[in-house]
Amino acid sequence: MSDLSRGETPHGREPRLLDQVHAAIRRLHYSRRTEESYVHWIRRFIYWSGKRHPATLGEAEVTAFLSHLATDRNVAAATQNQALAALLFLYRQVLGRELGWFDDLVRAKRPVRVPVVLGRGEVAALLAQLRGTHWLMASLLYGSGLRLMECLRLRVKDVDFAYRQILVRDGKGGKDRVTMLPEALIQPLHDQLGEAKRLHAIDLREGFGEVHLPYALARKYPRAGMEWGWQYVFSLGQALGGSRR
Repeated sequence: MSDLSRGETPHGREPRLLDQVHAAIRRLHYSRRTEESYVHWIRRFIYWSGKRHPATLGEAEVTAFLSHLATDRNVAAATQNQALAALLFLYRQVLGRELGWFDDLVRAKRPVRVPVVLGRGEVAALLAQLRGTHWLMASLLYGSGLRLMECLRLRVKDVDFAYRQILVRDGKGGKDRVTMLPEALIQPLHDQLGEAKRLHAIDLREGFGEVHLPYALARKYPRAGMEWGWQYVFSLGQALGGSRR
């Protein structure tokens, strides 16, 4: 059995396999959600195979694992496809191998369901149950079409009050896009930014206040992580608890 903790392969010792996966994903600028998902499925595949190194496995084992998910674990079709994408990425981008056809793969069934779409009155009733930061975040999801993580990662500099728009950076598929900022959310968003700026000033006085910067910007601009424009509109504490100190 290969020593996966040390990344041992038939070709000698290399960086740990999952470290190679992380590096490949970040090199291709995949989203953090995709990174978490791919690493999860690759790890499950390794444990399912008895901790054998994937370099010693191939189409037969991948087919058996994916079929196991459909028949024994009863996963949804989308979940099986997610696992398949993770393993294809592993073999193509990390191990440098192309997998062949999965002729014997048991496909998970995709149920046919009518999507549930809330009416305007139902959305208004739902939003009426929220208060403060949670109300503003949910209103942005609905009114601006932001995805949840896009809202949580929204930066101050990407809110454009003059043009009534929001710039979404590194959205699904790694693409940027511009979406509208509803008129009804302008003043609440101004208030939120005022509170965020107050908290940021406190953090700076206490020696904190630095946020994560994408890609290599932290090395190129070492102080940018503390600048106001790069701060998140919603702090972690507000997003989780909705409270303000």
